Amino acid sequence: MLMADRYDISHSFGYQSVAEDERTRLIRRVFTSVAPRYDLMNDLMSMGIHRLWKRRLAREACALPGQLVVDLAGGTGDVAALMASSGAQVMVCDPSLAMMSQGRARKPSGLKWLAGTGERIPLADDTVDTITIAFGIRNVTSLEGALMEALRVLKPGGRFLCLEFSRPWAPIKPFYDIFSFNVIPRLGALVARDPEAYTYLVESIRRFPDQQEMKRIMEQAGFAAVNFRNLSFGIACLHRGVKSF
Repeated sequence: MLMADRYDISHSFGYQSVAEDERTRLIRRVFTSVAPRYDLMNDLMSMGIHRLWKRRLAREACALPGQLVVDLAGGTGDVAALMASSGAQVMVCDPSLAMMSQGRARKPSGLKWLAGTGERIPLADDTVDTITIAFGIRNVTSLEGALMEALRVLKPGGRFLCLEFSRPWAPIKPFYDIFSFNVIPRLGALVARDPEAYTYLVESIRRFPDQQEMKRIMEQAGFAAVNFRNLSFGIACLHRGVKSF
């Protein structure tokens, strides 16, 4: 088994223990429910800071003309839109048609939209230059499966960039926890009208591997040159890896 049991997210829905197919169904329901107000909630929950994190991700992706870049779990396409002006072919790949519909309604130029999961990307082997994923990998059913699928579609030398919530530095953790467990579900009730969905999102962060463990998991999956950079005192983390030649 790739991950220690405490990081086996495939049988969890937040703090609940569920079967794998039930996890998949529940997470699909979450994103169908929150899609109309998802980007607004992100602004409110992070006080807009998520936009700075995503711009950092887009800069690190360094998409070049002629490259194929896939934003996995790309949702409404906000990250993909940041990369589309480079001249690269940028593709949003997401299992939630509701989320992608919200993004497509804005008529962003230069994006392609593709229905697919992290574990089943409908692209051929060795065809993608860069994969980005922002706050989506903790929602896959199989973390191991998603990492190995990313390796499959990446070209040799292709890069995998994963922006995800992680473990904040100890001095700010108590305040972060108070905000997460008390404020975010209330915002979810008021704005998105679905507090349970945001309770799941908060709990899923705590179930996800921390910085060092995620580095180890990526290395065991087969990525080379794996490293990470903390953002905002470790509240978020940018993980990076390369497919070996």
